[in-house]
Amino acid sequence: MRILICEDSALLREGLVRVLEDAGHEVVAGLADAGRLDEMVDARAPELCIIDVRLPPTWTDEGIRAALALRARLPQLAVLVLSQYVEERYAADLVTAKGGALGYLLKDRVADVAEFLETIERIGNGATVLDPEVVAQLLSRRTRDERMLRLTDRESSVLALIAEGRSNQSIARTLHVTEGSVEKHITAVFQKLGLEPDESGNRRVLAALAHLEHGTPRPPSDSGGISPQAGTNR
Repeated sequence: MRILICEDSALLREGLVRVLEDAGHEVVAGLADAGRLDEMVDARAPELCIIDVRLPPTWTDEGIRAALALRARLPQLAVLVLSQYVEERYAADLVTAKGGALGYLLKDRVADVAEFLETIERIGNGATVLDPEVVAQLLSRRTRDERMLRLTDRESSVLALIAEGRSNQSIARTLHVTEGSVEKHITAVFQKLGLEPDESGNRRVLAALAHLEHGTPRPPSDSGGISPQAGTNR
């Protein structure tokens, strides 16, 4: 995969380059700020951009604003945002904006190289991958709507795990139920949220976004780190 990195920390930037290239990816550019981001994206045609939230010159929100602009201008471009902590003011806008594959991870997750590379592959294949902490903080500011009131506690738990990008197998392990039970819960969730089957298989993402906008917090799962998203969308 062709990847562009925009990260002001030279140590982290070079570390990402080495990890990605060792895994067979091509890093087409490594930028320390967003000043030439659009120019390099147009010139190098990356398939994925990895962007730090806080970039020079103010180290506040340059990166996430650049990510929002990229998703608006090039909706087919996959974007992975890395952050020291959740930038709640912009995270919801980033997640709910129209665009291509998206990831939002805390930098701590990069330490697990295997899972980070797996996440890169999933985003490159069109997945939406959100850090569990991002999900938790977004949910803490949302309120219910009528659709969410239709869900049972178990269905709400399943939906919250979908929003974290969990696969059916991972959800089953976390909730100590069978994958068949998870399938039934997911079917019920889709029905209650009014999500009809479609050829693109986007119902999982649509359900997750509905949860992020209108869900309520659930107790944190006992599993940390990045959780794999389903390989097969329903």
